[in-house]
Amino acid sequence: MPSVGRPSLRVLLASLAGQEDPPPAEVVVVDDRPQPGAGLEEELLAALGAGLGAGLPWRLRVLASRGRGPAGARNLGWQVTRSPWVAFLDDDVVLPPGWTGALVADLAACDGRTGASQGRLHVPLPVGRRPTDWERGTKGLEGAAWATADMAYRRAALEAVGGFDERFPRAYREDADLALRVRRAGWTPVRGTRVTTHPVRPADPWVSLRVQAGNRDDATMRALHGPGWRAAAQVPRGRLPWHVATCAAAALGAGAAVLGRPRAAALGAAAWGALTADFARRRISPGPRTAREVGAMVATSAAIPPAALVHRLRGTWRSRGGLAPWRPPVRAVLFDRDGTLVHDVPYNGDPAAVAPVEGAREVVAALRDAGVAVGVVSNQSGVARGLLTPAQVEAVNARVDDLVGPFGTWAWCPHGPQDRCRCRKPGPGLVEQAAAALGVPAAACAVVGDIGADVGAAQAAGARSVLVPTPVTRRREVDDAPLVADDLAAAAALLVPGLTVPAAPDPSAPVVDPAAAVAARSGPPA
Repeated sequence: MPSVGRPSLRVLLASLAGQEDPPPAEVVVVDDRPQPGAGLEEELLAALGAGLGAGLPWRLRVLASRGRGPAGARNLGWQVTRSPWVAFLDDDVVLPPGWTGALVADLAACDGRTGASQGRLHVPLPVGRRPTDWERGTKGLEGAAWATADMAYRRAALEAVGGFDERFPRAYREDADLALRVRRAGWTPVRGTRVTTHPVRPADPWVSLRVQAGNRDDATMRALHGPGWRAAAQVPRGRLPWHVATCAAAALGAGAAVLGRPRAAALGAAAWGALTADFARRRISPGPRTAREVGAMVATSAAIPPAALVHRLRGTWRSRGGLAPWRPPVRAVLFDRDGTLVHDVPYNGDPAAVAPVEGAREVVAALRDAGVAVGVVSNQSGVARGLLTPAQVEAVNARVDDLVGPFGTWAWCPHGPQDRCRCRKPGPGLVEQAAAALGVPAAACAVVGDIGADVGAAQAAGARSVLVPTPVTRRREVDDAPLVADDLAAAAALLVPGLTVPAAPDPSAPVVDPAAAVAARSGPPA
């Protein structure tokens, strides 16, 4: 359940807690607010009257995706689970009695090549009056194909295509894109029999103008799936051609007026007025026709065509030249420093105290040899605490670079937790900075670290991550990590398939001086 903290989340969880058997294996809520609220898990448990989870038939986990968008939040959610099926729910739906039983029945009816099962949405409309434009638009979800308001995916299908494409930043078209890729990978999505209630969210009069940003995502769909994507995804054709005609009429009228051609200017203005009036009429006629609704429809009917066109042009420009398939192979691996590349010495400012983790140099060299860029992202709050100087941090970094590197970039944060900066992990700043320095998009990067902040930084930036636990890693951090490896070599192998890492030298083996060995083989000097 991706959420941005709406009160409807509590209603959804209450409807799930009220279900009869069988319960889900676990429930994962992903807080996608840029600054996630503290204590959300405890707050939700308290709202359910469940104390610390006692009384709930399932485990509740709350994760933070830090503003990655619904696609990124859903990816984080399914990657930390282990069940063969993952059911996605929007945080504004309500589950009627018997929903979990119907879900299990729907999944049991799937054959081995069924990759997804879609629930049937019911959008209740107000009784005693005509629905507003926003309510009618929400009602259209009842016929939408592959809407993740209630959509269960087989884990194997998600893994085969890399999950949701996080280049869709809104709750729009990311579900259709995933369904197309799953079908292309040989899986079949089907409609189940379960029914989920989707109430209409409250909205202000300008909501129809804001949703025009979805035209950018339509451009992304065309770049990814070609001009026939609407038919393939079962998406009806929108009004963009009419919006283009409306904008063209307005441009004709304005241009003619500037050039001093009143007849052409009047013709353009008349065409714009007729098209805008027709658009407003189509939206007002089936509605409640209150003064508030009519005023909103008139104003937004004039504003929507240029907004839609601008968003579509921006999306087309962004996807010019085509888009690579999701998700791109790892092109850069960013390592945490302390506890990952070198043994952790708290607030170390002494280069002589640097001791590499076993195998670190071999892993970094193998990645470089495979053409994968390498970098380091490190929190150094000792500077903010007055325990280190920037010069000391740089000196230790240089020693690590000598012993383990060389690295293509170093990005480190001198701030403390109280500074609430963007760069300090688990914020995305260091990952974004390192990716930019290496000339690699964040989506093609991976972060390897030993604590949850390293994983969180990767997730916030839209990168991949592998956790390599140490004795200081908390059990919760291990449970919430999408990928966990025993050591650096295993982590690198997860990120770069086929990577060969030579064994690290045995530290107990005697050290042989190469010059002495040559002399021994060739006999005494002449």
